[in-house]
Amino acid sequence: MRPMTRLVLGVVFLVGILAAVAVGLPAHVNVNRSVVINAPEAAVFSHLNNLHRFAEWSPWGARDPQLTVSYSGPEEGKGAQIQWTSTKPSVGNGSMEITESEPNRHIDLAVNFNGLDGTSSYDIGPSGSGSKVTWAFGYDSGSSPFKRWEALMLDGFVGAEYRTGLDRLKEKIESERRPTAPTISLTPEGGESSQSEQQPAAELAPGQEAPPAGDAPAAEAEPDADAPAAAEAAAPAPKPVKKRRRAQ
Repeated sequence: MRPMTRLVLGVVFLVGILAAVAVGLPAHVNVNRSVVINAPEAAVFSHLNNLHRFAEWSPWGARDPQLTVSYSGPEEGKGAQIQWTSTKPSVGNGSMEITESEPNRHIDLAVNFNGLDGTSSYDIGPSGSGSKVTWAFGYDSGSSPFKRWEALMLDGFVGAEYRTGLDRLKEKIESERRPTAPTISLTPEGGESSQSEQQPAAELAPGQEAPPAGDAPAAEAEPDADAPAAAEAAAPAPKPVKKRRRAQ
């Protein structure tokens, strides 16, 4: 047997084995990833139900900052659509459309990832003080052996993308809800007065006018030089001393 003939027979035999194994592979594959977000279900739902916010946490946007995004239909809810294109082969082209939307609970989408048509969904439920979000992707391979082998590799490919997207969604929502530190003011209560404190005005004698504002205080009056003489004149005169006459 010629070498070329043996090579062809070997390839045919390998293909037959792969086709036989593919028959036993599942015709439907479901890939899902989950994350717990410290936020109520309503806050998470508002991000997922509005496709205009998808670019804020999309795993493909993180990989290609030059990603081109366009929208159609309503801004949110059933009928909302998003399409993206990228020059990077690892990102490629894709689209999503919301087909069903149950407030704060569940969203169904029809998706296409680089020609791979499937369905996607968001499930939202309570988890402690936060919310658990499960992002799922479903793919029907039909009876094609090649598509069944392709579906077998989706968990590793799509699962990694979904994990990246959910981590970005968690960071985005929690950062928006994180309280900001209050501004500490050193100004005392009531504010700081811009005017200097004024001393109370001295009492004025009757008939005396107040000095103009801003003038220097008047100098203390100098003591009167004639004051001691006047004080001496006002003092009572001493009594004369009587002398006794000596007897002759």
